[in-house]
Amino acid sequence: MLKYNSMKTRKALVKRFKVTKTGKILRKIGGQNHYRSKKSGKVIRQKRKMIEAPKALAKKLRKTGLK
Repeated sequence: MLKYNSMKTRKALVKRFKVTKTGKILRKIGGQNHYRSKKSGKVIRQKRKMIEAPKALAKKLRKTGLK
């Protein structure tokens, strides 16, 4: 039986995105590293959550081997 080489997963993408059990791809919201003192506490709390990546981006990410 022949064994084909499978594509390696891009580790940079694994660190930035999360795939749910149903297959949705989640991403972090930007703007969390600096200049946070001028933002309200409400905004900072909201940005901690992950949101669903756009469908076009999710399609590209699946092609890169993100599982």
